[in-house]
Amino acid sequence: MTASQPFGVQGTSLRDWQNSVALSGVQPVTLDALVPSGSRLVVLAPHPDDEVLACGGLLAGLAERQNDLQLISVTDGEGSHPGSTQWPQPRLRAQRIEESGCAIASLGLDASRISWHRLGMPDGDVAAHSESLIALLSQDLHAGDILLSTWRHDGHCDHEAVGHCAAQAAANTGATLLEMPVWAWHWAEPNDPRIPWDRARKLWLSDEQQLRKRQAITAHISQLQADPSTGAAPVLDSTTLQRLLQPFELVFI
Repeated sequence: MTASQPFGVQGTSLRDWQNSVALSGVQPVTLDALVPSGSRLVVLAPHPDDEVLACGGLLAGLAERQNDLQLISVTDGEGSHPGSTQWPQPRLRAQRIEESGCAIASLGLDASRISWHRLGMPDGDVAAHSESLIALLSQDLHAGDILLSTWRHDGHCDHEAVGHCAAQAAANTGATLLEMPVWAWHWAEPNDPRIPWDRARKLWLSDEQQLRKRQAITAHISQLQADPSTGAAPVLDSTTLQRLLQPFELVFI
């Protein structure tokens, strides 16, 4: 998640989402239904926190199936603090990679057991590398795989580029595509017709999954603190975290 979005300061509040008729009507889905036994889950994250923000609870639920999991970090998230002297891009890139490793461990996952690829594409410009990303995914994926990405209409350029690439790669290979919103919680309205409610399902999280997700988010220190060198607020402010730490994760099937 990178704060280059042209959205309002606060966005839609958690209270508004809790009063959403459309959201309350979304049907539940189980982890086994989303990722059947024997299937490989490939999680495609635009930035090194999106896998936690979008599906950290789901990943925590797969702690006993780590050999069935592959993570792909498309960028290193070096663009989240433009103009910062506290976080120049080389330092920020290294910091975010370290944060991501700590976050994955907080989910109960062992990075040494997971197939984890960092592609190093430029933060904020994934769309320019779409052909390469589709080719890489199409070579790796197989029918029977589950490919999970950010939603292709999420409202952030990298999230949308990754979502479109995932959709094309899934079509090329026969993999099953799952999409999850991140920034849409900010800009969408509670009963927004732009949200594909007919495809939406709720993955309810256990208390342990919620706790692990919360702990994983706290590992992303660079995203949780204000930047005194630019005066920028935290990327993950309290309002954003409230929306992303609901007791369920929303999946578009």
